[in-house]
Amino acid sequence: MWIFLLSDAFSFGALLIAEGILYAGHKPWRQPGEPELGIGFTAVLTFILLCTSLTNVLAWAAAAGGRRKQAAQLLAITALGGAVFLVGQFQEWFGIWAPGLLHEGLVFGQSPRASTFFVITGYHGLHVLIGVAYILAILVGYVRGRVTERQIELLGLYWCFVDFVWVFVFSFVYLLPSLSGA
Repeated sequence: MWIFLLSDAFSFGALLIAEGILYAGHKPWRQPGEPELGIGFTAVLTFILLCTSLTNVLAWAAAAGGRRKQAAQLLAITALGGAVFLVGQFQEWFGIWAPGLLHEGLVFGQSPRASTFFVITGYHGLHVLIGVAYILAILVGYVRGRVTERQIELLGLYWCFVDFVWVFVFSFVYLLPSLSGA
């Protein structure tokens, strides 16, 4: 797991560095007609995602302490939080209850800002989707008595990595360009 996470960290690092290089060489960053990113909405999603790291760690601690029902409940809450994050990202991109960024004019391929936004957030979203599936598979196996606390611990490494990476994605994709007036 550690080797996979290290290689994945390089992937995310490369994407964020590429965005920084494009940002430095492409002024203005936000092209005419492109919408602003919903920083407030995404901050709430960030908070939800970060809370799932806590529920995941608590699930592992409950499993290690032999509290099976509590561990299962906390794993389910972790998966739910990840699913809420994904629904929020879907809303942001496509719109469910309000127009999404695509509808508002942020279109992949139209600008470096739009392209890097969709590639980086989409790549992270894929990791969250895989993580939610991983959590659910571990949860089912745990309830059936086929999964150990060690497997929950490995899941926790992956999930906390996904949450940790999002802090960088949120900072570099959403916050830094808005602070510089781009």
